[in-house]
Amino acid sequence: MSPTRKLAALPCGRRSKWVVLALWLVLLVALGPLAGKLMGAEDNQASSWLPGNAESTQVLDEQRTFQPVDTAQAVVVYQRAGGITPADRAEATREAVEFAAVPHVVGPVVGPVVSTDGQAMQTIVPIDIGTNGWNDLKPAVEQLRRTAAADSNGMTTHVTGPGGVGADQAAAFSGIDSSLLAATVSVVIVLLLLTYRSPVLWALPLVTAAGALTVSEALIYLLAKHAGLTVNAQSAGILIVLVLGAGTDYALLLTARYREELRRHQDRHEAMAFALHRAGPAILASSATVIASMLCLLIAEMNSTSGLGPVCAIGVLIALLAMLTLLPALLVIVGRWVFWPVRPAYGTPEPTRTGRWAHIGAWIGRRPRKVWVGTALALAACCVGLVSLDANGLSTAGTFTGKPDSVVGQQVLSQHFPGGTGAPLTIISTGTGAPAVREAARTTAGVAATTPPVVHGGQALFQATLTDPPDSGAAKSTVDRVRAAVHAVPGADAKVGGSTAVILDAGRAAGNDNRAIIPLVLGVVLLILAVLLRAVTAPLVLIATVVLSYAAALGISVFFFEHVFHFQGQDNAFPLFVFVFLVALGIDYNIFLMTRVREESAQHGTRQGALNGLSATGGVITSAGLILASTFAVLGTLPVVGFAEIGFAVALGVLLDTLVVRSVLVTALTMDLDRHMWWPSLLSRPGAVARAAPGAQEPADVPD
Repeated sequence: MSPTRKLAALPCGRRSKWVVLALWLVLLVALGPLAGKLMGAEDNQASSWLPGNAESTQVLDEQRTFQPVDTAQAVVVYQRAGGITPADRAEATREAVEFAAVPHVVGPVVGPVVSTDGQAMQTIVPIDIGTNGWNDLKPAVEQLRRTAAADSNGMTTHVTGPGGVGADQAAAFSGIDSSLLAATVSVVIVLLLLTYRSPVLWALPLVTAAGALTVSEALIYLLAKHAGLTVNAQSAGILIVLVLGAGTDYALLLTARYREELRRHQDRHEAMAFALHRAGPAILASSATVIASMLCLLIAEMNSTSGLGPVCAIGVLIALLAMLTLLPALLVIVGRWVFWPVRPAYGTPEPTRTGRWAHIGAWIGRRPRKVWVGTALALAACCVGLVSLDANGLSTAGTFTGKPDSVVGQQVLSQHFPGGTGAPLTIISTGTGAPAVREAARTTAGVAATTPPVVHGGQALFQATLTDPPDSGAAKSTVDRVRAAVHAVPGADAKVGGSTAVILDAGRAAGNDNRAIIPLVLGVVLLILAVLLRAVTAPLVLIATVVLSYAAALGISVFFFEHVFHFQGQDNAFPLFVFVFLVALGIDYNIFLMTRVREESAQHGTRQGALNGLSATGGVITSAGLILASTFAVLGTLPVVGFAEIGFAVALGVLLDTLVVRSVLVTALTMDLDRHMWWPSLLSRPGAVARAAPGAQEPADVPD
């Protein structure tokens, strides 16, 4: 027996299955308590999201020379349509004293300052972000809001600025792990029940996926705590969806092949060994594409993107190990009855050979060229929506699906004060060069005012308020002009940071990441496909279909974002994230299909092999696609536009890839290209097909 056959049989041996189960139980008992600590290890400070080498990030680091803690300015804005009264100003002055006593408020509270039109006031409150990022902002801002609203005497009050926005973001992400987990598990349970039509079988893949998620979270916590791995709310949330979704996909493929082999083998241990031997390479290759694609994110300039890569790679790797060891052991332990009420009895015919997908394959086989040309043209038409793609970042108002207090407050602030109030630029230079740097910034178009420089340890810091809202295109242009002006001051070593500079630098870094990572992911996936399929033509065809599917999904999604959901644009990283997930996960289904097609082609020829492969895998791949799409759609329940857009686009892309690209386009192309699909392997040569008799398969040996 070959080494691969021995390895495939190991998790399902008559005694080794119990060893596998015991090892996983020990692992879960040991690591389970650590998984619950992952949220506490999240780093949601600005530096965990920003490009590490950006000028705005350097300013954040150098600011600690002047203030040892990271702060975010909350702006308490008061408004009275009839004009601010002396009593209003006295009340705001009294409240400013109370603001200073709020936990996490540091430094002097500035204000109240009355607007030039006399209808509004603002008080600026610096809040210590600490090591918990926006989690410390939320309670402080909530207390500011309560205090400001308590004795408003008819004034409207809001808390905005970076502090207010950060607190509302914290509220949006509050409980993200538990809510996403509950929603995702509920969706998976319902879809597994519909897929298996068994009241028991659904529990085994779900329990295995949940175990994989627990171990993943524990390992990631240890790496975050002791190895410097960056984990934030974004990566922790996507980890849940990815592990449960991808893990369930692998479980569906293995279980379907196991059920198929149970009809051919009387001994369930032997059936599982053969199922692992046949389905294992496809599962390994599909998970390898996801892991490799995720690891490509390590080269990203954005810290949030580069941190997401290893987090997701670890999750998929653990899910793979669980589905190839724990799930086979559980399935063999419980026996055939777990498939009740439709138990796959030995010697019964395989129903997929004459099922719905067999009929679809026969229909495609009558006119494959017309089918793939028509399908490709339809997908190309869906790409038209890409002309409206606006992945240039989201404004403060566009960040949330609703309209939280900070967004309303920013609108009020912009009506009565210079647009950049509450979110000024921070400029750091040498102490000797500070006067010239300040003058260069003050005289730059788009700057409303500058503060006197504060000198400490040979460095100087001052702030510049912009005339335009901090998230506007005009404000970003001002940042470029200010940087050009202050950089030109000789010997000043001036740097420009602040909220608007952060937005600008993040957008440019995301653009660089898109240009670098997308081609790299394509190259890695192409290489994996070439090794797996031992061909050149097939990998190129599959990559082309997945890219077309990605573009079509993006085009349709942008149409919905603009005309149905009325989102204001897309996050800078939106195209990259959707691409990585769709290409890595979309190619999974092509791998599941084409490995089976290649297996069948070796016996029956490529055209019949494509039909047999579609018949055998059509149902399970469709079920897997529905589950994965539904798990990503759960992201759309979060009140954050960036997550909602990623969830919608990936879910749509997975459905498109599952129902159209893989089942119709790839099958039609394979039938049309016939043996040339496998060039330059032996299968591409005339007469190379070994027409083995059906069922002439060597039984797998099962170890004790």
